[in-house]
Amino acid sequence: MRLTGAQALIKSLEMQGVEVIFGLPGGAILPVYDPILDSTIRHILVRHEQGAGHMAEGYAHVTGRPGVAMVTSGPGATNIVTPLADAAMDSVPLVVVTGQVATTAIGTDAFQECPITGVTMDITKHNWLVTDARDIPRVVAEAFHVATTGRPGPVLIDVPKDVSNSQMDWYWPSSLDDLDLPGYRPRTEGDPSAIRAAAELILRAERPVIYAGGGILKARAADALREFAERTGVPVVTTLMARGAFPDSHPLCLGMPGMHGNYTAVTAMQHADLLVALGSRFDDRVTGKVSAFAPEAKVIHVDIDPAELGKVRRADVAIAGDCRIVIEEIVEALGTLGLESGGSAGSGTTAADRPDLAPWKAQLSEWQQRFPLTYRQEEGGALKPQLVVEALRDSTPDDTIVVAGVGQHQMWASQYWRFEHPYTWVNSGGAGTMGFAVPAAIGAKVGRPDKMVWAIDGDGCFQMTAQELVTASAERIPVKIAILNNAYLGMVRQWQELFYEERYSEVYLSPDLPDYVKWAEAMGCIGMRVETAEEVAPAIEKANSVDDRPVVIDFRTDAFEKVYPMVPSGASNDDIIVGPSEGEGGR
Repeated sequence: MRLTGAQALIKSLEMQGVEVIFGLPGGAILPVYDPILDSTIRHILVRHEQGAGHMAEGYAHVTGRPGVAMVTSGPGATNIVTPLADAAMDSVPLVVVTGQVATTAIGTDAFQECPITGVTMDITKHNWLVTDARDIPRVVAEAFHVATTGRPGPVLIDVPKDVSNSQMDWYWPSSLDDLDLPGYRPRTEGDPSAIRAAAELILRAERPVIYAGGGILKARAADALREFAERTGVPVVTTLMARGAFPDSHPLCLGMPGMHGNYTAVTAMQHADLLVALGSRFDDRVTGKVSAFAPEAKVIHVDIDPAELGKVRRADVAIAGDCRIVIEEIVEALGTLGLESGGSAGSGTTAADRPDLAPWKAQLSEWQQRFPLTYRQEEGGALKPQLVVEALRDSTPDDTIVVAGVGQHQMWASQYWRFEHPYTWVNSGGAGTMGFAVPAAIGAKVGRPDKMVWAIDGDGCFQMTAQELVTASAERIPVKIAILNNAYLGMVRQWQELFYEERYSEVYLSPDLPDYVKWAEAMGCIGMRVETAEEVAPAIEKANSVDDRPVVIDFRTDAFEKVYPMVPSGASNDDIIVGPSEGEGGR
């Protein structure tokens, strides 16, 4: 069967099971847009290429399948660089197809030419410049394999216009042996001797903590994590990227650690004698000052990316492998050492020399009682953003998908929402990309149309990508957006207040410019404004009742509210500030 390169590209995407493409056409990619008319793939026309990338990310976050975006050359390609970088930082499987000028014009500064493979070399797992239409099926198969195996991540396929228009004989790679990926062999199983050593460390620990990162979700290892925690009785912290990987209601859940984590999670890691790091990378937002981080703890580090092992903190036992598989192997090894479910001294196991974890759990419980997350909503006072998050949480199903932008609202969402299910929290963790929430929420709703999707956004973030609500309205994608409008770039303002002597340089946004209700209505959405605590619940109830178009609620929140707890940048986690009345070293 003879096909054009463009037809082969769309057929290859169909062979990969692609259901939706987020994209925006242009000259260089135009040949590929023609066969979409005859394809089963749904195309969603975005209003900016950055939106296409973040939508594809949101789709990937909630489905586990790679998100696919397609844009043209030059500025179309450069506009999607930010989502590629974001996906690389957060290990999100993404396949981006870019158009390119004809092969004969490459290097001549042709109209809308950009060497996008060079630009994105360091922020993709791999990228391809296709110079022969006969390579397209193989390259597409390779791209999806690389994006979804090992440590997931973004890939890019750059297709020149003449390659799209040329003819080829259709084929499809029948096996991995037909792919050209020399040296790419991700390891999934752990080293048996390291597995045994990890199990022995766990049995000797008096103050262990499971440090669960986003790799748990990427490995579909939430069930394995729960079994491991319950078998060992070891408490669990879930990083910003792992929220939902372990139920917040579980007695062993300590919540989120890090710069704005809760006191117990942060301090538990500081006082631990063993950290079992699963799919986590010792990010600086979690460790604080690295040399002062968990000073007494031995470390078991499990990660599918060998480059992460020893990158920040030397591990006593380092295991390269898939988190789910390695956790199951450790559980099996614990069984051979005599540890039964919930095992500890006196529980009927044969691991009789295991220390009793009761004193450690008593200490954790005492910290939880002394230092809960708190805020104060005064009667008639300014609306507190935490109250809005709690009201949203309490008014929605417990499997609601929550998407956040970046900044204070992101932290309040992670702190005050109760995550009971995996793949219900979508945010930009590593890159911290403002403008992520609106398009990512749209992508999440496309991926899971059966779920309610709320984006909790800030006024600064919302203004960056709100135009994608036009996409949502046109495509009848009923996402719901809660803007925590404090009229500032809030997190920047918080830092300037605490560390720059209240010198507020370029952070004021104005609560009334733009008018978010009119803007929402102009984009085909329902718009509402809430200014008092009494108005919050009725507005949310009304938003939840709408299922045929997007809804935007402008919550006018306290401009002076700050996120606590807080570990100052570069400080030790021991210097955590619990709240505004605590001062430095709020313990």
